Amino acid sequence: MTTVEHFAEGRAPVSACPACAVVPSAERIAAMRAERDGRIMLSLPLAHGAACIATVESALSAVPGVRSARVNLTRKRVSVEAAPGVTPAQLIAVLAGEGHEAHELDPGLLSSTETDRQGRDLLMRLGVAFFSMMNVMLLSVAVWSGAEDATRDLFHWISAAIALPTVVFAGQPFFKSAWASLRAGRLGMDVPISLALILASSISVYETWMSGHHAYFDAAVMLAFFLLLGRYLDHRTRAIARSAAEELAALEVPRAIVLLDGVEVETAISLVVAGDTVLVRPGARMPVDGVVLTGASEVDRSLLTGESLPVQAQPGTVVSAGEVNLTGPLTLRVLAAGKESSLHQMADLVAVAEGAKTRYTSLADRAAGLYSPLVHILSFSAFGYWMWATGGDVRYAINISAAVLIITCPCALGLAVPAVITSASGKLFRKGLLIKHGTALERLAEVDTVVFDKTGTLTMGVPEPVALADHPPQVLALAAALAAGSSHPLARALAEGAAALGIEAVAVTDLREVPGYGIEGAWQGTRIRLGRADWCGATAIAQTATYLAVGGQTHAFAFTDRPRPGASEAVTALQAVGLRIELLSGDAEAPVRDLALRLGITDWRAGVLPAEKAARVAELSAAGRKVLMVGDGLNDTAALVAAHVSISPATALDAARVASDIVLLGQDMAPIADAVRIGRQSARRMVENFVISGGYNVIAVPLALVGLATPLAAALAMSLSSITVSINAMRLK
Repeated sequence: MTTVEHFAEGRAPVSACPACAVVPSAERIAAMRAERDGRIMLSLPLAHGAACIATVESALSAVPGVRSARVNLTRKRVSVEAAPGVTPAQLIAVLAGEGHEAHELDPGLLSSTETDRQGRDLLMRLGVAFFSMMNVMLLSVAVWSGAEDATRDLFHWISAAIALPTVVFAGQPFFKSAWASLRAGRLGMDVPISLALILASSISVYETWMSGHHAYFDAAVMLAFFLLLGRYLDHRTRAIARSAAEELAALEVPRAIVLLDGVEVETAISLVVAGDTVLVRPGARMPVDGVVLTGASEVDRSLLTGESLPVQAQPGTVVSAGEVNLTGPLTLRVLAAGKESSLHQMADLVAVAEGAKTRYTSLADRAAGLYSPLVHILSFSAFGYWMWATGGDVRYAINISAAVLIITCPCALGLAVPAVITSASGKLFRKGLLIKHGTALERLAEVDTVVFDKTGTLTMGVPEPVALADHPPQVLALAAALAAGSSHPLARALAEGAAALGIEAVAVTDLREVPGYGIEGAWQGTRIRLGRADWCGATAIAQTATYLAVGGQTHAFAFTDRPRPGASEAVTALQAVGLRIELLSGDAEAPVRDLALRLGITDWRAGVLPAEKAARVAELSAAGRKVLMVGDGLNDTAALVAAHVSISPATALDAARVASDIVLLGQDMAPIADAVRIGRQSARRMVENFVISGGYNVIAVPLALVGLATPLAAALAMSLSSITVSINAMRLK
């Protein structure tokens, strides 16, 4: 029996949380209200400087019930401790009065951002390595300046006291990874790295113990520092993007009005369970998956299906989280909420996208797979040769073997990709694009086809009246009077359009909105209506429209979806560099055709279902095309995952944003063309970095093999190659 059939028989489905069914209503009300008694997080996207901190904190502290307000300027957010009666909307209004834009954040979605243990661990080890490197280098200056005998040995032992604990502590990420590789029967990149660190330290201790002239503690610590720098750059590139993506997701704070014993309780969606009764007011987004119990309205499903025309909702209609209730209040019985909703289940597709690797990343992996055995062979061969050539001088042979191992340490190879991604990500972020996936830039460079969604992607998803001035002023005045009394998006657009033409609405009395149909009123003793064609007795036109019925006559007001700023420029720029453009939309044929003509897109399809979008992307991929998918709705999620690389606007649904590789932070679409250009530049820089690191080894390894490079000289040469790779990556800026 289906869920709707359960409701038809007056039975609710079994709750997803059996324990919740036995909790007294009063206790649940108290729990939900207690949820509001705590921290409120607000995003401050335009905050800058100390003046903003003082203004925001003082304004919020003056609100009754606010205990404290603390601004984090780095993260551009404010944390507020407040009493239960204080709402985020109230605080946002206060800040708006002070000239500060603010948006509510969901603290629960930011938890992983606040506890970046791996990043803090790497940064701590990097700091220790840098501090030790500087001190050991200072001690080495004395040795290089001519310190002899006991003085030299003293400086070497002091260096050992600093360097050895540092190598043990700072090298942990490499040692653990190398041990895991060896246990799995592989020679990963961290195996030669770990051997180089251990060997450089061991030789230095031996030389110091034997009162040798040279110890290489500075080389060991320098190796650890540069290797950790590459590892930290790689981590931060991904962590910063993940943090910003979580903040974008947290901007849509899902709250629901739950009806408990007739009491309306606004609460976080995390406390809503299947079987609850939820009230959704006109203009609000559906917070849960549910079935309509009472009420009639129209529902905007454009973000989920691409349909620009609303659909009717009545008792028995199943609705999904993310849809917008337009005209009348609806009472829903919850089918799924929070992570169980259809929106959040779509996020499971991310695992597929996250597992994708491109040829550049796999090139680094393959290079490491070939590199590690070769390094070990060269090092042991050098040891064996010099043992034979010197008649068994173990000390000399080990020094050359260590120099070979250090000079071939894949530090530059490890920096080749992270350094470019870090540089390019920063450049794109300043242009309004957030790179979420570590390989997105590499894949973006290979794109030859771009597939766009329409509603909410190439357009704003906001209706715009067409040829409004062609209607008689009296007709516009009547339509504006009725439209002013409705919250329907077409009515709002009509009222705004009439006001822009200087039309003053006439006096209409007895206004009454009929959910799902339209609004009617009395004018000069005559009933007039604005709404659906069949309700107004009009003949529907092949375009998104609303209809006015007055005195036995009807008038149609047509609408088009407003193109997103920069859409035309982005399409033109992408076509100029030889990319093929396709438009796939779930909307009706007429609006899709009109938009395609306006933007110069010749290859377009209307009425495309979500599965058909994903199938088209898969078809293009099978034909050898590298597809960039740009979409924003739940209906685009499968296609976003199937594409070679994907972009979604910040206004997209959570599922689409999570599935995409890149997020467009602003409304302007022009940066998409910049992303393709910078992606191609980044790919060239990565290849250049591989060439630099390989060329360095071609020159340096022979010098080490013939004994012309000490372990210290090898470390300095290795550091120079790493710096060269980093500088080459920074050329993107």
